[in-house]
Amino acid sequence: MGKLEILDFLIIGGYFLLVFGIAWYVTIKEKSGADSSSYFLGGRNLGWFAIGASLFASNIGSEHLIGLSGAGARGAFPEAQFEILAALILLLLGWVFVPFYIKSGVFTMPEFLEKRYNSGARNYLSIISIISYVLTKISFTIFAGALVFEVLLGIPFWTGAIITVIATGLYTVFGGLKAVIYTDMVQSIIFILGGAAATYFGLEAIGGWDNVMTAIQDNAPEPDTFMSLFRNKEYPWTGVLLGAPILGVWYWCTDQFIVQRVLSAKNIKVARQGTIFGGFLKLLPLFIFVIPGIIAYALSVTEFPDLFTVTNPITGEVKTTTDAALPALILQVMPTGIKGLIVAGFLAALMSSLSSVFNSTSTLFTFDFYQKWRPNASEKELVNIGRLATVILVIVGLAWIPFMQKLTEGGGIYKYLQSVQAYISPPIAAAFLLGIFYKKINGKGALAALWAGFVLGIGRLVLEFMSQEGGLALSETSLLGTLVHMNFLHYAIFLFVVSVCIMVLVSLTTQASSKVVDANLVYQYGAKRKENIFKTKEFFLTLVIIGIVLVLWWVFR
Repeated sequence: MGKLEILDFLIIGGYFLLVFGIAWYVTIKEKSGADSSSYFLGGRNLGWFAIGASLFASNIGSEHLIGLSGAGARGAFPEAQFEILAALILLLLGWVFVPFYIKSGVFTMPEFLEKRYNSGARNYLSIISIISYVLTKISFTIFAGALVFEVLLGIPFWTGAIITVIATGLYTVFGGLKAVIYTDMVQSIIFILGGAAATYFGLEAIGGWDNVMTAIQDNAPEPDTFMSLFRNKEYPWTGVLLGAPILGVWYWCTDQFIVQRVLSAKNIKVARQGTIFGGFLKLLPLFIFVIPGIIAYALSVTEFPDLFTVTNPITGEVKTTTDAALPALILQVMPTGIKGLIVAGFLAALMSSLSSVFNSTSTLFTFDFYQKWRPNASEKELVNIGRLATVILVIVGLAWIPFMQKLTEGGGIYKYLQSVQAYISPPIAAAFLLGIFYKKINGKGALAALWAGFVLGIGRLVLEFMSQEGGLALSETSLLGTLVHMNFLHYAIFLFVVSVCIMVLVSLTTQASSKVVDANLVYQYGAKRKENIFKTKEFFLTLVIIGIVLVLWWVFR
């Protein structure tokens, strides 16, 4: 396998100096950490380009650089559906959810639930969000960053994990959201170009797209479905079209990690424009991450049989994983210099994703727990507590990594992420959707559904882990066995339906205890709109995105 040269390391060093320079400028010159509004929401004055780029860059992290390219390499092409559907769900965020969020003036999504329901709903979402960040985003991104260091730089896995955390913390802890967003803008450009370069040089190395298709036909276990978005046993089309959007609504429309960028907009129109721009950008991962993974697979079966082999430089342990597809492809086919720039961009992307989680986690803990405990805390105290909370959660995330490694042996890190989200997200998505569109849903109904959904979701995760470890044998014909062995996207549908039913039934039977709902928090049916949205450029661009998605579904059917 190729290796990095001195010029590559110089470029990597220069790139990181640029990133840290931007963070320093934002922190010192613009005093972004002066108060909590600046630190956590960037002062609420950002434009559409910065918001859209940050939505894309903070999302495009380890699950894409490592997991999504690995999916392409192992024939899990339908995992690209989560990216394609994200473009549509971002439109939902901009057109449906944004007006309610910005009019409410909230800092966090749990705060919105408190205004709509009660404090119990707020506490639930805060706790579950922090748990999900540890189980997925924090541990997942550190894991992927460590794998990148191991493959690209020959640094042992756990050493790479610590480096990832420390390097990210240097510019996140002091800069706040505005520093994160401005560095995101630079990094999004770099890894879009980097993914495109990986595709170009990969095709050049194998001799063109025809050779890729030949390699698939000759070597793939199921060549006819290797590049199909709908014909895959792991991802049935019913689960993709009905289950995946539930995960998407939670992640893109209700999760603090994402919505925090929209809350930093100057106004509703700018926020909507940012989500539309982000929607266009989310159409790119299919081409800049999944396709390079497919090219890496073709090279591994024709030119480089050890392409996915990773060797620990200290222990000598050898492992094979398709999750190493993109970093291995970069080392193998990129020319010196460009290789260094792309590696720097991808490492920075991992840091970007992790830094966004750090900021969102600290926001949740600070405003949903600490400020309620100490309502008279100073602005400086709030910012410092947010930083301390981040450090503690990082330690917990590191502790979870060994369990995650067990669940993703041999590859499939992207599926791990989506499956965990499928067990957490349905009740939350139901609470937001019904809360906005059905005025009769009350706090008791929402809380009952949220906790029932949590028990069913975490129960599935625990039983699945025990089943894989061999400590639990369940008959697939039994009720419990059916629930455990059910496809994770189908389970998301089941969990969503159960949550909706509980929410509606409990709410309708406890209407006497319902509070008066603020008109700004629910959809007003029949109300006249101030503008004709059908004549706006935002509506036209929305139709363009929908059209592109339909074309992609047809081409890769």
